[in-house]
Amino acid sequence: LLSTLRYRYSDLPYYILKEYIEKHYNKPLDELVQDHLYQALGANYTTYKPREKFSLKNIVPTENVTYYRMQEIHGYVHDMGAAMQGGVGGHAGVFSNANDVAKIMQMYLQKGFYGGRRYFKTETLDKFNTCYFCENDNRRGLGFDKPQLGEEGPTCGCISMTSFGHSGFTGTYTWADPEEDIVYVFLANRTYPESGRNRLLRENIRTEIQRLIYEAIID
Repeated sequence: LLSTLRYRYSDLPYYILKEYIEKHYNKPLDELVQDHLYQALGANYTTYKPREKFSLKNIVPTENVTYYRMQEIHGYVHDMGAAMQGGVGGHAGVFSNANDVAKIMQMYLQKGFYGGRRYFKTETLDKFNTCYFCENDNRRGLGFDKPQLGEEGPTCGCISMTSFGHSGFTGTYTWADPEEDIVYVFLANRTYPESGRNRLLRENIRTEIQRLIYEAIID
């Protein structure tokens, strides 16, 4: 171990978690979440391996890749690690639309309860939505990202510290705020046609929209 422990963002634990879940339930992860979560939530456009269910005209392309796969990524997971897992990763591979993501986030916002059914225990959501190392300047919860502790970070800086969400490399972003009862979903294919495009991040477009939403609703 390092003499001084430091925070590092890594997908590795989710590779391990996927293996654990599949061995524990003796069923592939994509089938588990489809049968026990997405179908019950009515998240009918949320799935791994979308080309098996939907026409390509209903799926936005992700990138014209000039490395590794050397092709247009369209309907396949963009993340290389998840691609090597057949498109089903514990950290990547899920395709969806804004309405379905909003349903999932609303369920999280309501502490695991949605549409008259409980999906997760309240204490489970509380454990994941906790900043355990804020005193060490690490804002993140378990799986969820949390608001910045300083001036810069993943949100507009105008939301509650109980809020949570996540952003994705390809341009996705979603955030839920229990104190204001607001769910925000922004989906984009930032990496198309090539991932060097960074205007979405450079101009803080996603968080500026978030700020305008809060100003319009709360102020």
